[in-house]
Amino acid sequence: MATERSPQRNSGVRVGIVLGSDSDLEVMLEAVKVLEALQIGSEVVVASAHRTPQRTHDYASTAHARGIGVLIAAAGGAAALPGVVAASSPLPVIGVPIAATPLGGLDALLSIVQMPKGVPVATVAIGKWGAANAGILAAQILAGSDADLAQRLAAYRSRLADEVEERARRVADEMKARQAT
Repeated sequence: MATERSPQRNSGVRVGIVLGSDSDLEVMLEAVKVLEALQIGSEVVVASAHRTPQRTHDYASTAHARGIGVLIAAAGGAAALPGVVAASSPLPVIGVPIAATPLGGLDALLSIVQMPKGVPVATVAIGKWGAANAGILAAQILAGSDADLAQRLAAYRSRLADEVEERARRVADEMKARQAT
C-alpha cells in the first residue's frame, strides 16, 4: 500500500483510495486487501471534502494523468467526499459509506447514493463489506481492458466459491453427525 504522494505518475498504482479521515483506514483496509490479493497497486490518501476541498480537488483532478484508473472514496456523516471526487475527475468513482455517526452509516449511504444526474458514484454497502466490494468492483472495472487481471479476478472469485463449498461440506458433515447420534 502506498501512502501520501505528490501528484506525479505513480508506477503500478491503478486505484486511488481517498479517506475523509484517518479514522476510516481500518474499514478501508478491506479494499486494500482485495486489491493486494489481485495484485493491483493502490494508494491511500486523506483529503476532506469540507476541511481540505482544494487538496481533494487537486488529488482527484490529477489522478487520471498519474495512471490511476479507478477512485474509491470513503466517507461518513454528510459523505460529500465521493461526490466531490467524482465532480473533480473523469474516472469512475466508487463510494464507501462509513458508519461514523449515531445513524450507523445510513446518512452516509443516502448521501453517496443520491448523487445528482451527471455526477455518478457507484455506491456499495456500509463499512467493511462495502470496502471489500469496492475493491472487487474496482478490479472488475480495470479488468475490462486487462486480460491478465480478468484471469486473476476469475481465480479470486473461484476461491470465494470454493470457500462456500467448504462451508457447505462442514455444515452437511455436522448435520450427518447430529442425525447419527
